[in-house]
Amino acid sequence: FMVHRPFIRKGINHIFYRFIYETERHSGIGELLEILGSIINGFALPMKEEHKLFLIRALIPLHKPKPIAVYHQQLSYCIVQFVEKDYKLADTVIRGLLKFWPVTNCTKEVLFLGELEEVLEGTQPVQFQRCMVPLFQQIARCLNSSHFQVAERSLFLWNNEHVVGLIAQNRSVILPIIYASLEKNIESHWNQAVHGLSSNIKRMFMEMDPELFEECQQQYEEKRARSKEVEEQRQSRWRRLDEAVEERERLGGEDHMITS
Repeated sequence: FMVHRPFIRKGINHIFYRFIYETERHSGIGELLEILGSIINGFALPMKEEHKLFLIRALIPLHKPKPIAVYHQQLSYCIVQFVEKDYKLADTVIRGLLKFWPVTNCTKEVLFLGELEEVLEGTQPVQFQRCMVPLFQQIARCLNSSHFQVAERSLFLWNNEHVVGLIAQNRSVILPIIYASLEKNIESHWNQAVHGLSSNIKRMFMEMDPELFEECQQQYEEKRARSKEVEEQRQSRWRRLDEAVEERERLGGEDHMITS
């Protein structure tokens, strides 16, 4: 049976490629991933390049098809197995998730956020620092989602001790990225639970680093003031244009009367 393992893996690869890039129809993707979960669990270390390529070319792109909800649990298990086997793959996996992050499908976003939390649990500080900027730019967008489940699920990341530890170590980079999103939620989000969770996280950062928090607050206020000023200038320009048009029409009407 050992001799046939590469052939079996190759066959599964081809099924995944056809599903991802051609048909998006296959009845046994979840079952194949379940089998792969056991195979990945038995991978020897250091991991072969062939297995890493399988992760990058097959497993991560499996986040793209529309029917992901059918097999997401098994896919997430396989992805987490890779990270647990080799923590250095965490950066690759997180960037892969960001690449295929859904734009309009809120159900899919909630699945991605759940998987992201599991991956972050196995992520070491060095790998986290490599991808934290694009990662928290995406999380900031999720925080402001009008779909309360997406916003709530992204806020629940702060309930995980390991994730909070990673954030605390890199708060000087992360807080400026998400501060505006937290403030917008507190000021105007329609869901009360999201409003409350955002307030709790804001308080957590305030207690964690008062100086940094004050700096971010000041920057946010300055940015808001600039935005307000720009908006007022824009409105003023439109008013002047309207007045100029009215004046031109009035003068044009007077010229017509004189000519007549």
